Amino acid sequence: MNAAYQPRRAAQIAAFFALKEGGRINVLKLAKLLYLAERRYLERFDEPMTYDRLVSMDHGPVTSITLNLINGNLEDAQWSEFMTDRARYEVGLARDDLAFGDFDQLSRADVNVLEEIWGEFGGMERFEIRDYTHRACPEWEDPDGSSLPIPYERVLKFLGKENVPEIVEEINAWRQTQRAIAACS
Repeated sequence: MNAAYQPRRAAQIAAFFALKEGGRINVLKLAKLLYLAERRYLERFDEPMTYDRLVSMDHGPVTSITLNLINGNLEDAQWSEFMTDRARYEVGLARDDLAFGDFDQLSRADVNVLEEIWGEFGGMERFEIRDYTHRACPEWEDPDGSSLPIPYERVLKFLGKENVPEIVEEINAWRQTQRAIAACS
């Protein structure tokens, strides 16, 4: 994981969507909701929500580190506190009593973005939301069975941001600061 990535925050975002879906959620649908939330947050606040790596995959754009957590390719205690291991095509809440009040890493602005994304896309089926991201996220490129990085610059450009270099410079400065803090720990 990169030092800037926020696994507890990502877990709480995933749990938010799982809770909205009734406790369990399809992996493909969750991956698309996570990406769309990250994209909307960039659009609204000029910064990433989780500082995840964005990549193009066959089924559309995804937040790569979080997808690895979902798929069990990475382990993290903060993730496991909120989300179960993948079982076939679904993940779920780690506890039956998990509630929105347990999400200590999500601000009111975060929740507003997540509510918007759920309101727009929560009713879609997994392939419907996948197809939507293929059409509506021009930063996605068909990786032909592989994966391709999606630089923040490209997302910001397609979001119509005028000050892309400045925004990217701020994102990179925050990442460097997090790396320095991690190195001192």
